[in-house]
Amino acid sequence: MSTVLKMEKVYGNQVRAFHDISLEVGAGEFVAVIGPSGSGKSTLLRTVNQLVVPSGGHVYIDGEEVTGASGKKLRLLRRKVGMIFQHYNLVQRLSVMQNVLHGRLGYMSALDGMLGNYTEEDKRKAIDLLQEIEMGDRLYQKQRVGIARAIMQEPKLLLCDEPIASLDPNASKIIMDLIYQMTQRRNIACIVNLHQLDVAMRYATRIIGLAKGEMIFDGTPQQLNNAVIEKIYNTSMENLIIKQGENYA
Repeated sequence: MSTVLKMEKVYGNQVRAFHDISLEVGAGEFVAVIGPSGSGKSTLLRTVNQLVVPSGGHVYIDGEEVTGASGKKLRLLRRKVGMIFQHYNLVQRLSVMQNVLHGRLGYMSALDGMLGNYTEEDKRKAIDLLQEIEMGDRLYQKQRVGIARAIMQEPKLLLCDEPIASLDPNASKIIMDLIYQMTQRRNIACIVNLHQLDVAMRYATRIIGLAKGEMIFDGTPQQLNNAVIEKIYNTSMENLIIKQGENYA
C-alpha cells in the first residue's frame, strides 16, 4: 500500500495554501508533518481524503486516484483513510461503544447506518479495540475513543491533525504511544501533523517540513539539523523547544 501525493492548493483570493507538494508514503511509515502555523499542514491532510479539493495535481491511495472522485466512489475510497481530528469530533449523545462503531459506517448502507444495524462481528471488533486502548482508567477518554473509531475503519492510511494539541507532556506521551503502537501493529501508514518538534523527533520514522506552503524538508529525524529547522521556523531548535515547553506551563 502506498499513498502518492503531488498537488497544490490555491484559494479563491489567490492565497496559496501549499505549492508543488510531492511525496509517497508506504505501509507502516510514521510520518510527522511539522511547520509553523499557516504553513499548510492541516490543508495538506484534508486534501488527502478530499475534505479540501486541490487546485491541481493528483492523490492516489493504494493505486486508486482520489482526486476528482465523488459519490459512491469517493465513499469507498475514504474507507481506506482514517482521520483523527484535533478535537476528535465525537458524538456526545452517543455511548463510547456507538462512537467506535461509527468507524464502520463507510461499510454500511445509509439505512443500516441510520438504524445502527451493526453486525455481531463489528461489535466484537469494537469491544476488542476498547480493551486494547485500555479504557478502564477513563483518562483521556475522548482521545482514546477517537483513535479506536479511526482504527475500527481498518484504514490503509491514518491521518492525525494535531492529536495532542492542548495536552500536557504526560498526556501527549500516552496518546502518541497509543497512535504509534496501534498503527505499527497493523502496518498502517500514518501522517500526523505536530506542533511539538521534540515529539516529532521522538516518534517519526520520517519528517516532512513545511514553510509558507512549500516542502522544505523530507527525511529522517537524524537528518533534521539546526540549519533546516531555522529555515522552516525562522528560529533555532533550542529556542523552538524552549518556546514549546512554555506552552505546557
